Amino acid sequence: MSTLSRLRKQVASWKQKGMDRGAEARYERRQRIRIAKERDELKKENKRLKARIKELESENRGLPVQNKATLIFLAFLLFFVACISFRAVSRVLTILAPYLGIQKAPCTQTIINWTTRLSMVRMRSALTLKLPSLPLAPFSNGMIWIIDISIGLGDGKILTVLGLDVRHHQLEQGAPGLEHVHCLAVSVAVSWTGEAVADLLKRLIAVKGRPAAYLKDGGTELRKAVRLLGEQGIGSPSIDDISHDCANLLKREYHDHPMFETFLSACGQFSGKVKQTILACLAPPKVQTKARFMNVHRLVVWADHLLKLSPAGRARKDSILSKLRAIMDVLPSCKALIKRFKKDAVSLLKCQEILKTGGLSHDTLAQCEPFIEAIPTVAVRTRFADSLQERLEIAKRLGLDDVGLPISSDVIESLFGKAKQHGIGEIKDADRIAIHIPALCGVPTQTEAEQVLGISVAEQNEFVGNTSFLTSQRRHLLKDPEPDRLESLQESQSNAHIELIPGAENRAKIDVSNIFTNGYEEISCPDLECRSGGRSP
Repeated sequence: MSTLSRLRKQVASWKQKGMDRGAEARYERRQRIRIAKERDELKKENKRLKARIKELESENRGLPVQNKATLIFLAFLLFFVACISFRAVSRVLTILAPYLGIQKAPCTQTIINWTTRLSMVRMRSALTLKLPSLPLAPFSNGMIWIIDISIGLGDGKILTVLGLDVRHHQLEQGAPGLEHVHCLAVSVAVSWTGEAVADLLKRLIAVKGRPAAYLKDGGTELRKAVRLLGEQGIGSPSIDDISHDCANLLKREYHDHPMFETFLSACGQFSGKVKQTILACLAPPKVQTKARFMNVHRLVVWADHLLKLSPAGRARKDSILSKLRAIMDVLPSCKALIKRFKKDAVSLLKCQEILKTGGLSHDTLAQCEPFIEAIPTVAVRTRFADSLQERLEIAKRLGLDDVGLPISSDVIESLFGKAKQHGIGEIKDADRIAIHIPALCGVPTQTEAEQVLGISVAEQNEFVGNTSFLTSQRRHLLKDPEPDRLESLQESQSNAHIELIPGAENRAKIDVSNIFTNGYEEISCPDLECRSGGRSP
């Protein structure tokens, strides 16, 4: 090959290499431009996503529920404040979960367990609860103990002791409510005698100290228990609930009245005749047979209004008035009783409203004077005025005659009613009601929700103990009915009932007889008169 041909071949090879290198360089340049462009776009997208993440985090921080303790607190607000059932709380939280930041809404049983643990938290806090004592009763714990007994389904009766600040009417406006009381003790027993109630109060005094006074209804077992404690030198003044006292006054005056049974019978017959008729709207209100005189005034007021619908004179034939008169029977003949009972009851109710709202003091008693004078029955007026003077003497002994002495136990009646109807279910088991009673006192707080979160299942089981609930018994017997299983009821009956007392796990170590010394008795006696010598007989 000639030199020229060889050079031409080399030139062509170099040209091809140059073209290849150029094409490769152009490709790499295009790729670098593309990568740089994609990199810039990814940087912008990254910034946008980071901004969105911060926005979402800020939105999440604004949600009400950020942790489990907040969820428990929200469930407590729905149950105790909104007053809806356990199942309804679970359904509401399920619906609101996406808007509240809740990952999983709690089920009904979980909320029940939280409520039980709230009772545990409050019984533990009751052990350290302290209120300043009164200057005239320096050895009292600064509380009025409200005591009452209620029944549920089964053989158990619930004894409850609530603690109310004796200065309530000085610190708060209005009558005491569930948010103002503390549950100090709950106990279920087959029956309660004066000795049994006194024994429980004695053990509670060993833990919490002697109360400034007891507030109760007129039950014989409660009256006997307070008397027994007084005989042992650890008594406190006893205050009868004003509502029960007024009901007893009316009962004493009207129970044996010759027209009273006629009036009740006429009301019952009118109720039976008016139903399923055009006059059904005039049906009388229901009055319970037990504790009838607590609300019989509603029936009397209804009868008075009903008689005003039938004025004197003839009624047109086939008119509504003629139909009304046809079914009123002997009710118009009770008009004198109705008028007198209404005047007595209305005046007593006006006094109750004043005294429940502001407590018993010189000012509230002066406000009641016009209504007391308006009571037409002399016996009712005299006894009511005397009972108020007796309570005012107790207020003077405690130094509350200018502040206001609580004399109404409506709060414990409200507690029992709420415990039986709110969240317990169809079976009103006394032991199950007792477990939830401490949780119903007071207003739930975020701190309590955090404490509930710290209670374990083992602690809850120990708190409940070996109590056999009616729901589990019913499920056991009716799921697979066998006659032999009936004998298991005898075994479950031997199990202990619920008893919740602050520091109860250590109560066996407390020697109650050594706590109350002679000096304690002499200095802290209700009349505050110093006495020499030992215990009084």
